Amino acid sequence: MTWLEGKTRNPKRPGARLRELLDRPEILGVPGAHNALAGLLAKEQGFECLYVSGGGVTLTLGLPDLGIMGLDELSFITRMLSRATDLPLIVDGDVGYGGTLNAMRTVQELEMAGAAAVHIEDQMLPKKCGHLNDKRLVPASEAAAKIAAAKKSSSDLVIIARTDAAGVEGLEGAIERSKIYKDAGADVVFPDGLPTEDDFRRYADELPGWKMANMTEFGRSPHFTAEEFQSMGYDIVIWPATSARVEGYACRDLYTHIKDTGGTAGFEDRMMTRVELYKAIGYHDFESLDESVAASVVPEHTGDDTTARLAGE
Repeated sequence: MTWLEGKTRNPKRPGARLRELLDRPEILGVPGAHNALAGLLAKEQGFECLYVSGGGVTLTLGLPDLGIMGLDELSFITRMLSRATDLPLIVDGDVGYGGTLNAMRTVQELEMAGAAAVHIEDQMLPKKCGHLNDKRLVPASEAAAKIAAAKKSSSDLVIIARTDAAGVEGLEGAIERSKIYKDAGADVVFPDGLPTEDDFRRYADELPGWKMANMTEFGRSPHFTAEEFQSMGYDIVIWPATSARVEGYACRDLYTHIKDTGGTAGFEDRMMTRVELYKAIGYHDFESLDESVAASVVPEHTGDDTTARLAGE
């Protein structure tokens, strides 16, 4: 069944579903999905929750992650992912797109778009990726006011307070700010950019309740597995912009190949086939909803290097 039929969606609200996942004893692993196809492929692999990264989405827009993406653009991607996958979504709300009132609108718009959780950070605009240098923070009281307002504005969302203080005020600053944000109503706390295992462990020891960790590549934090983060005391781990990075790497190889050879022959073994893509998006399920549309037959492949793979389809 497809989302067009209106009876396929889980009747439970996204925030409630996310809370059920967080109540499990094992850590919740959440890959980033920068568009609906990426979300469907993650769901196909068994993931039960997805992350919508501000950095990942801005990459698809050809923009840097400096807080210049609009709320409407983020809401559109969130809506696409929600309707395509019907999975709980943890959405990067940056700094709330402005002041306290803006944070409240951000929560409302993203909740209506299908989000299960939104995190708001304590940087000033223009903000930076949490793993970069010279970030500027708002006072903790101002960030706490946004968290309290976000909580008040939400009817179901899980509110996550992200702090970027570790790279500015040190680990102590990140811990103290997170305690203030919890007191303001945050359901989950999220320290970004911690550089060592000891820092992750000490933060977790100091903060009761749900905690989220960021396992981005090429950043300040070493590589840890989901199981390692669980042993440190974390309840969620995200891989935020990985899908966008992998897509960019693959597309660069593709365009180099076309430029060098004048076509795509010989590159098919690095593509999803038409059959695989149609299966991922439920092409024939959509097609069957309209009797006037003839059932499509996938053309028989005429190449040589992917014949064996196609024969199995």
